[in-house]
Amino acid sequence: LRAACGGEALFEDLDFPAEDTSLFCDSSTPIARLQGDISWRRPQEICQSPALFPDNISLGHAKQGLLGDCWFLCACTFLLKNKHLLNKVLPPDQPQWGDSGYRGSFQFRLWQQGHWTEVTIDDRLPCINSTLCFSRCHSPAVFWVALLEKAYAKLHGSYEQLWAGQVSEALVDLTGGLAERWSLGDFQTEEEQRPEQDSDQVRRRRLDLNLLCRVKDQCAISCSTHSSPGGASELGQYHALTVMEWLDVKTVSGSKVLLLRIRNPWGRCCWGGAWIGSGTGWSCVDPASALDLQARVAEGEFWLDETEFLSQFDDVTVGYPISEEGHLKSIYTGNLLTHNQQLAGRWMKGHSAGGSRNSSIYGSNPKFWLKVCERGEVLVSLLQHRKWRNTEKYAQMPLEDSKNTKHQHYQAIALHMWKVEKKRFNLCRMLNKPPCASTHCHAYEREVVLHGQLEPGYYLLIPSTYQPGAEAHFLIRVFSSSSTSLSALKSPAPSLPLTTDGEWETSYFRGSWVEGRTAGGSRNFLSHWQNPCFPFTVCDESAVTSGVNVRITLHQSRPDTDLHPIGFHIYKLPEGESVQTLPRDEDPVASCVPHCYTQDVSLACCLSPGAYTIVPSTYQPDCSAHFTLSLARRIHSQERLGRAIQEVMLKTTKSSSTENEFPIILIIN
Repeated sequence: LRAACGGEALFEDLDFPAEDTSLFCDSSTPIARLQGDISWRRPQEICQSPALFPDNISLGHAKQGLLGDCWFLCACTFLLKNKHLLNKVLPPDQPQWGDSGYRGSFQFRLWQQGHWTEVTIDDRLPCINSTLCFSRCHSPAVFWVALLEKAYAKLHGSYEQLWAGQVSEALVDLTGGLAERWSLGDFQTEEEQRPEQDSDQVRRRRLDLNLLCRVKDQCAISCSTHSSPGGASELGQYHALTVMEWLDVKTVSGSKVLLLRIRNPWGRCCWGGAWIGSGTGWSCVDPASALDLQARVAEGEFWLDETEFLSQFDDVTVGYPISEEGHLKSIYTGNLLTHNQQLAGRWMKGHSAGGSRNSSIYGSNPKFWLKVCERGEVLVSLLQHRKWRNTEKYAQMPLEDSKNTKHQHYQAIALHMWKVEKKRFNLCRMLNKPPCASTHCHAYEREVVLHGQLEPGYYLLIPSTYQPGAEAHFLIRVFSSSSTSLSALKSPAPSLPLTTDGEWETSYFRGSWVEGRTAGGSRNFLSHWQNPCFPFTVCDESAVTSGVNVRITLHQSRPDTDLHPIGFHIYKLPEGESVQTLPRDEDPVASCVPHCYTQDVSLACCLSPGAYTIVPSTYQPDCSAHFTLSLARRIHSQERLGRAIQEVMLKTTKSSSTENEFPIILIIN
C-alpha cells in the first residue's frame, strides 16, 4: 500500500483506531460475539478496483450487515436520491484509491446540535475473512456507505452505539433539516389524551398519506415495525424500511389502487402478499402496467397496497425536502421556507427547569420571543441534546447503558406557544390561558415540531421537560415562509441557580480571550495557562459538611450561530503559592468539561477551605471572545454578620473625624 502511494505512509486515525474500542461500547449488543474475529482492511485490500460510487446508481444502495443500524441506512438511501445533499455530507473530488493524492483518509460533514461538524476518518474498515462485516453497497466494489457508517460511528463513539435508533435522527444528522414521525396504528384523539400520558405512542399523530401528495417525490419516507408483521416472513421487532415511491394505479375495473414500493436494507425480499412476484393483486391491474411496475423492483424491494401498508407497519418517518439552495420545503403545503434561525438554551435545575404546565414553577422555564412580520407558514422545532460522556477529547460521544432505550438518552419534552398583544405582559395571567399552539403531550423524542399559519405579531415560546428539575441543553429552530425574528427573553434571575440552603455571596467577573495573548485553549494544549485566571478563596469550614458550597457559571458573549466550545477548570493553590508558581502539570480539583457549544456552562461543587483559581477556556487556542464568570459561595449567617459589621465599621471610620463614641444598630433579616 505504501508503494502504491509513492512510498508515503497512509493515514491512521488515532482518535478512532482500528481496535475493539472503536467497535464496542459495553458489549451489550449481539455484535459483542464478534470480538476477536474482526480485522481491519482498506478497500484496496478487499477488492481489486474500489470506488466510492458505481456507474449504475441502484448498485450504490445500502445493504445492512451484522450491525443493527437499519435506521441509519434508510437515511443513506435519501442521500443517494439527492446529490446536492450527498455532496454536503461527502464533499466531492476527494482523492480515491489509485489517485496520486490518495493518502488513506476521507472527510465527512455531519450535522450536530445546530452546526456542521467535520469528521475525518481513515479507510480501514471492519471485516471478517476479508469481507465487510457491517454495512456495504449492493456492489462489493463500492464503499461510500461503509465509509459514511464509520464516520457516523466515530461521531457516536463506537459502531456498537449505532445499534438501534430512530430514522428521524439520522435524517436530521445527514441533512441538517427536519423529520417527523407519524403513527399508523391505534391512536387517541386529543380529548382522550391525559396530561400524565407521555408515551410517544400517545403523542404521535395518525398519518394521512394524502397530506404528502405535494412532496411525495421529494421527501424521505421510511416505515418501521415494532413487532413481526403478518406479511413479513423474516422481519423481527423494530426494523425500518424505505418507501422508494408510491403512486395511484388504475385497475381493470376503472378504480384506482395506491401501491407503494418498499426497500428492505437487508437487500433481500422478506415479504409475502398479494403484490409479491406473480401474486393475485396484479390480476386486477392492466397487464402492461403490471409488467412496468414489476420491472422497477430491484434487489430487496417489493410492492404492497395502501391497506396492507397501513395495517402492517406501526409508524412512518417523513424527512422534509431540502432545495439545492438549502431551503426546507413544507410537507404540509409544499411551500419553500426561505427564512430560518436558531437559538440555543438550557434547562438548569433550580433555575430554569420548571417542568410541565402541571408544575407550579412552569414559568421559570426558558422563554423566547418569536416576532412574525407578515402572515405565513411557520415551523418551530425543539431539539434536545443527548446526554454526553464526560470526555474532553471527543465531545460528541453519547452516554449509553445496557438497556438501549431512548428514555435514557432524552427527557420528555414539549413546546408551547402563546400569542401576546405586546411585549410587556403579565406572565402568570398569560400562562393561565390555553396556548395558541403546542406539541401536546411531552414526548421522549430528540426533536418535536410545532406547525402553523401565523398572523403578524409577537409570540411567546416556552420549551419544557415533563419533570421539574430535569436538566438538558436544547436548540430552538424556526423555519418560515415569511420574515421572522427569534430572541431569548432575558430572565431577571441571575445566571446561577439560587437555592434556599443557607446564604450565598455572588461575585461577577468579566474577561476576554484574545488571539495570541489570552486564548490558550483547553488542557490539551501547552498554551492553556495563557488563559485568564480568577483567584478566589473558600473560608467557611462548616460549609463543606453541608454539601455544595461553590457554584460557577461561564457565559460567552457571542451570537448563538457562532459559539465557541467553552469550559473551565478549578485549581487549588498550595499555601504560599500563586498562579504564577503553580506547576503547569497540576491536576484541577474540579472541572466543567467537555467543552460545549453553548452560551453558558455551569458547575456546582464542594471545595475545602483554601485558595483557588478558575481558568476558563475555549477548546481550541486563539478563539477570541468576551465572557462573564459568575462565582457564588455559600456562607453561614455568622460569617455574613461579621462581614456586615466590618463593612459598617469601615464606612464609619472613614467618615468620622473625631474620636466620639457612637452606637451601631444592626437589623438582621
